[in-house]
Amino acid sequence: MSQSCATGAVSPVQFNKQALRAEAAVEPDPVHTGEVKSETQIIAIYGKGGIGKSFTLANLSYMMAQQGKKVLLIGCDPKSDTTSLLFGGKATPTIIETSSKKKLAGETVTISDVCFKRDGVFAMELGGPEVGRGCGGRGIIHGFETLEKLGFHDWGFDYVLLDFLGDVVCGGFGLPIARDMCQKVIVVGSNDLQSLYVANNVCSAVEYFRKLGGNVGVAGMVINKDDGTGEAQAFADRAGIPVLASIPAHEDIRRKSASYEIIGKPDGEWGPLFAGLASNVAEAPPQRPTPLTQDELLGLFSASHTGRDVVLQPATVTDMLGREDVVRESLEVIYDEA
Repeated sequence: MSQSCATGAVSPVQFNKQALRAEAAVEPDPVHTGEVKSETQIIAIYGKGGIGKSFTLANLSYMMAQQGKKVLLIGCDPKSDTTSLLFGGKATPTIIETSSKKKLAGETVTISDVCFKRDGVFAMELGGPEVGRGCGGRGIIHGFETLEKLGFHDWGFDYVLLDFLGDVVCGGFGLPIARDMCQKVIVVGSNDLQSLYVANNVCSAVEYFRKLGGNVGVAGMVINKDDGTGEAQAFADRAGIPVLASIPAHEDIRRKSASYEIIGKPDGEWGPLFAGLASNVAEAPPQRPTPLTQDELLGLFSASHTGRDVVLQPATVTDMLGREDVVRESLEVIYDEA
């Protein structure tokens, strides 16, 4: 027997195992809930496609600019429609498309090629590949690499708002959460199961990366097209996040949004709503959410809407064959015990 074993010393392998177990057992630090110290607040907004993220962000960024803030709005959706409302329906050249064209021409991309402004709001679109010709998540990564080369970290904005598609879960779209690229996340949802499913997934992603040592938290939820049924408010309460604003399902809002009209103006009918949202977005601290289980999420809705009154019936081989299955004797050789 070796001397180390005889004296009860711990081997290097055992020591490493014990150290790893001890490290894994340590709970991560609580999410920061005080004032955000960084000069620029970088906020990622997630939500189901079509839920109204672009509408919300265009009006929010416009209101912030009217309040004297320097705001940059970055569209991170492959549809490249985040800035369309801000610019009256006009499409802007995307970073990915412009970068490709400039590279072929042997030229470099400049800020003037990809960043445009209206009434104090600066905005750009990352873009994405054509259908079937690339990965949208990889496009997001490439877009941010280009932004860093253009000096993104030295621009000195008060707020940078990132519009992300929440129902795509590949790595590129989770970049701000996974790499601590933003201080906080805001989810946009409505009183429907699919949008709350996406909001819950985002909360789950935040919680997952918090356990890995991340620092991003959820600042709250914006309820869009609120019809007063209360499911989104109930979700926010259960998840432990505040509702930053409830935008009503109003015909005037729908009509003006469809015609690419900004309604988040200080002197407009909806000005106070977006002024309040701007204030809440600025002041809401990032929080550690409590994601719901699938059953808890379904429990926010009546059984008639979610199918909870349906009984699962197992399928049989007969169902699959369309006839009775013939049970054949096994050809396995079984030996008697000796």
